[in-house]
Amino acid sequence: MSIALAAFERIARSSKNVGSPAVIESRGVHPFDERNIHPDIAGVSQKLFDDGHFAQATFEALKYVDNQVKDLTGIEDSGFNLMMAAFNEKNAKIMLTDLATISEKDEQLGFRHMFAGSMSAIRNPRAHDNSTDTIDVCLDHLSLASVLLRRLDDRIAP
Repeated sequence: MSIALAAFERIARSSKNVGSPAVIESRGVHPFDERNIHPDIAGVSQKLFDDGHFAQATFEALKYVDNQVKDLTGIEDSGFNLMMAAFNEKNAKIMLTDLATISEKDEQLGFRHMFAGSMSAIRNPRAHDNSTDTIDVCLDHLSLASVLLRRLDDRIAP
């Protein structure tokens, strides 16, 4: 992209909300607080969100979840394949439950698919395509990322 085009894009993006109250001003409280967004997700996404880069905020949040799982397991993969391997109820690298009962195995399996599905359906399109998201879609995605990260925080092992 040429320097002039990049400068124009920067100006256009920054002017899109001119005259509109900032998100925090219009609601009285930041949407991250309303949605109880996980602090680590806020750490990687809030500035992007506040600047109106909603798809990028979503991408960074799910990239953070992906990296947390990678760091915990040592598995040298990412995305869908990483999640399927990390949460495999037959040989779990990350145990979310004791895996002793059918219900506990079902919970592990369900979260395995939630983690993997979020990588395929939400993270990947934002990594490979020029995506735009509305503020509400972004907040929904960040809420899901927060649920996943909180469940990871509450894991049994490692």
